[in-house]
Amino acid sequence: MALLLGVLATAVLGAAPRQDRTEPPTRDPLSLFLLAGQSNMAGRGVVDGQEPPVTPRVLMLDRQGRWVPAADPMHFDKPIAGVGLGRAFAAAIVARRPAMRVGLIPAAVGGSPISAWRPGALDVPTQTHPWDDAIARARVAMQDGVLQGILWHQGESDATPELAPLYEARLHHLIARFRTALDAPRLPFVVGQLGHFADAPWDEARHTIDAVHRALPGTVPYTAYVSAEGLSHKGDRLHFDAASLRLFGRRYADAWLALTARP
Repeated sequence: MALLLGVLATAVLGAAPRQDRTEPPTRDPLSLFLLAGQSNMAGRGVVDGQEPPVTPRVLMLDRQGRWVPAADPMHFDKPIAGVGLGRAFAAAIVARRPAMRVGLIPAAVGGSPISAWRPGALDVPTQTHPWDDAIARARVAMQDGVLQGILWHQGESDATPELAPLYEARLHHLIARFRTALDAPRLPFVVGQLGHFADAPWDEARHTIDAVHRALPGTVPYTAYVSAEGLSHKGDRLHFDAASLRLFGRRYADAWLALTARP
């Protein structure tokens, strides 16, 4: 099994064997967070120099499976990847938990419907396997830390009359699969609201997806919902701008801290 995992991680990541990877600073294990979903989690904000400063307390697993200081763009799903919410999230966490060192695991894939987030599924536009790649990357990262949560932002690709009614069952199954695959039955799962912009009114399908997200904390244990109220798009009526993503990241941090503070 260990050999199979090593082969899978190398195939998916292009990663070197464990002994050749850059090691995180020694001392305490990293607190790991998996960033999953589609383009707004991958980040499409313009890199504008306003990002949190690079710090050895916030690392990211790069495309080759090495720990490096987290810097935007973190994702590599598409050449247009830019500022996401991950670094702002991590900066807020380490500010509130001074003893923590955060390891971010970028795994989002722009445009991926939730049906692409299942074992063996191929996302045709990117020619990637979102679920398989995310699990392989998480397992590589877990050699150096403890998985503390999954940050999820996804649903735009499922906001159609045909797919929206299926979304609740698929999301619940997804969370259960993540927790089983990563051997973490109480793993916190934080989901963010789709962009709700004044010049891009929602149709019924988007309202359906939002209702599923809003209801999640009451239907699946150890989950939280993050509002996107007041956030702006970058001009395309779809992707959050960089400033909004940084604010969104801080909201995700507040949600995770509140969730993990509960008995």
